[in-house]
Amino acid sequence: MPIPKLLQLARNNAAASKPLRAESSGTEATLYLHGVIGGWWGDIDETEFAKTLAGMDADTIHLRIDSPGGDVFAARAMMTAISQHKARVVAHVDGLAASAATGICMACDEVEITQGGGFMIHNAWTIAIGNKADMRKTGDLLDKIDAGLTNDYARRSGKDSTEVAAWMDAETWFTADEAVTNGFADRAVEVVGKRASNTWDLSAYNHAPDSAPEPEVDDADVVAHRNALERRLALLERVPA
Repeated sequence: MPIPKLLQLARNNAAASKPLRAESSGTEATLYLHGVIGGWWGDIDETEFAKTLAGMDADTIHLRIDSPGGDVFAARAMMTAISQHKARVVAHVDGLAASAATGICMACDEVEITQGGGFMIHNAWTIAIGNKADMRKTGDLLDKIDAGLTNDYARRSGKDSTEVAAWMDAETWFTADEAVTNGFADRAVEVVGKRASNTWDLSAYNHAPDSAPEPEVDDADVVAHRNALERRLALLERVPA
């Protein structure tokens, strides 16, 4: 059985992910999303995110994003938390916003992307087990998820939904300038003296730009995280047909 792409994404990036972290200073606060989204697949749990965000008493919240994606429903819960917060929320794409991470950007009041960073949209993935009727239902569900994402991107960018859907079908990777030109980001910023580079293993995607090599895994927490993902995969493989 091939490794499901969601598990592949989370497993391959276990060493690069970092736990949710927040800090505040005066009327501004910062929340770091540097990892795979979704408490089951990755290490940025949507419930913890919502609780942390709700506890921030700030006029402006800076959401710093470097993420290869993750669970679309977890991202939707995070989007809801952002949209309902009283603060102005500014997304900063520090390196990569791919897949579910781009949806989180769409819920923010402003989106800023670093020159050299990336922004990727595609159709939703899932894991399904069952007979042909189950597979058809799963396909119908994915159609509905993709339609919702298409509407999010179209509303934010001002682009026609047909054009957005075509980009999603093709798994489209935008540079910082292209993200701004096409309405997904408000501005691109230059990092003087530094060059943004991808640190994620993006081999789960079909058309990803060159990825950095997978880092060696020697930290005990990282090993435990990867082992947990492998156990989940083993459970899926043992489900009878």
